[in-house]
Order: sequence, then structure tokens, then C-alpha cells
Amino acid sequence: MIRDPDLPIVDPHHHLWPDSPTSVSIAGPGQQSVPEEGYSVQDLHADTRSGHNVVATIFVECSRTYYTEGPRHLRPVGETDWVASQSVSDGLLSGIVGHADLTWEPSLLAEALDAHIEAGNGTFKGVRHTVAWDANPGVFASRHRPPSGLLLDGAFRRGASELARRGLIYETWTYFHQLLDLCDFARSRPNLLVVLNHLGGPAATGPYSQRRKEVLEEWRAGITALACVPNVVMKLGAIGMPAFTPIEFIESTPMTSARIADYWGPHIRYCIDTLGPERCMFESNFPVDRRLCDYVTLWNSFKLIAAPYSSAERESLFAGTARRTYGIGR
Repeated sequence: MIRDPDLPIVDPHHHLWPDSPTSVSIAGPGQQSVPEEGYSVQDLHADTRSGHNVVATIFVECSRTYYTEGPRHLRPVGETDWVASQSVSDGLLSGIVGHADLTWEPSLLAEALDAHIEAGNGTFKGVRHTVAWDANPGVFASRHRPPSGLLLDGAFRRGASELARRGLIYETWTYFHQLLDLCDFARSRPNLLVVLNHLGGPAATGPYSQRRKEVLEEWRAGITALACVPNVVMKLGAIGMPAFTPIEFIESTPMTSARIADYWGPHIRYCIDTLGPERCMFESNFPVDRRLCDYVTLWNSFKLIAAPYSSAERESLFAGTARRTYGIGR
């Protein structure tokens, strides 16, 4: 059963990739793998048309269809080019967030950003340069394994200014212990809209698998600090990733929307209550999060979690915040 089937949803975070990768990432050694089966626009449409009222979506980079030739700093533009070519006339896929390394030399970064904008043909919204870092190698790492302290790095901040000059968004995901660094970074660039993915990274792997209570306490303190930095908005999701949800919960059965809402509801509502619905938006993170459940069940879970809020607040959480963030019309 679809809960509240008429509620408009803008899904602000999904990926796409072909069945056979047409490129390799430039992220270097130690990357985390992603599922080899593809996730196409047709797969996206099958999910978004499965019952919920999904009216628009945003693609977020996943390092899958880079150019294999040409200057290194322009290779990520291949992903934007490919995704833009997959868009169809129904307008569902309404925005693209690509990748560029913000520490690149300024002229190279500027060239890459301008190439993304051109390739996106009006749909390019910003850059995700992930900064999630932990000293313990047993903690899940992103495909782009960053060094420590990147948010405080001068070259990185200079690159972020290039985004602000073009009216582009900066997206990232961090671990919970990096949230204060993110606050410092966002304060240093008040004209830059910062989109924090994946609940701010309440880690659940490596040593953190045995320290869940401590992790969540420090994570909540970080969320509270973010509330004082108005140019940061948060995506509520990635709850199908073992990076953030204990694997024993993900692999338990049967997985229902009620079980998911019971497990994640108090933590997600803490984000909403602390930052405000106008700074929070639910994300599917598909196809990655289908490890936990299907698309229908995931959005039913989010609707259960959001049930205590007013209709205006739910409108922000499911569509309004994403529309404002990415400049999507009704």
C-alpha cells in the first residue's frame, strides 16, 4: 500500500550507470566497489512510477562514465555528458550533480566547471567532492578516498569559491566526527550553498560498529552545531548503506516500512527538529539503498517518519527543500 500517494516527491539523490562501465574512476587505489549491474533511466522510471508521486529527481555523481581520454581534469565531465544524454522529455531527471576536484589548479578547475555546465545543457547544478575520512582503514570509504582535513585546506576552499562564483552547489558527505569542520568550512563560504548528504555520516563500520551509542551522541552534537550555519542543508537517507546502518539490521527479514521507521525515525526527526524542515530533504540514494528495501517501502518509511509534522512541513521535506536547493520549478 502506498502511504499518502498524492504527496509530491522530488528525489534529490540517485545514481545511474550502464551495465558495463565505460570508464574507470580517477580516484586512485583503495576505492569501494559499487554493484556491477546497471541502473538505467528505465530502471529509475520503473522505481519512480511504482506508486509514489515522484515529480522530479536529481542525479548525483558516482564516477562511472568518465571520459577515458583527454585531459585528466576534464574526464569527470563524461559523466555529466552521459547522464544528460539519458534524460527524456518527461522532465523527471531535473538536475545533475557532477564531480570535480576542488583542489585542482584554479584555471583547470574553472575549465572543468565550465565544461560541466555546457555538457549539462541547463541541468548542471553543482559538484560533489566527498570528504568522508577516517583514520581507521576498517571504516567504509568513499570511491574518492580523500585525505584528512580537506575541509580546512586552503586550496580546497579556494576551489569552493569557484563554485560560488558560478552559482553552483557544493555537495559532500562526511563522517560524524567531521561535522564541526564542515561548520567551519560553510561559515568561511557564506555565499555557497552546502548540501550535506547521507545524514552527516553516523558511522556503523570498523570500530564504530561496537560504539553505536557514542557515535550517535557525537553525531547529534554535530547536527546541533550545523543548525547555526544557515547555508547548509541536509539529505535524509542512505539508510541502506552498511556505512551508516548496522549490517545485521539491513540483512534481517522481513524488512517493512514500519521497522525502518522505528529504527531510524528518532534520529531522522532529530535532524528535522534541529535544522528545520526547510533545511532537510529525504533522499532515496537508489540503487545503493535497495540493499535495504525496494523504492516503495523506502518512501513509505520516510512518510511514516514524517507523519508527526504538518502538511506544510511535509511538503518541504519531500519536495519543497529540494525545489529550492536545486532551482526546480513546480
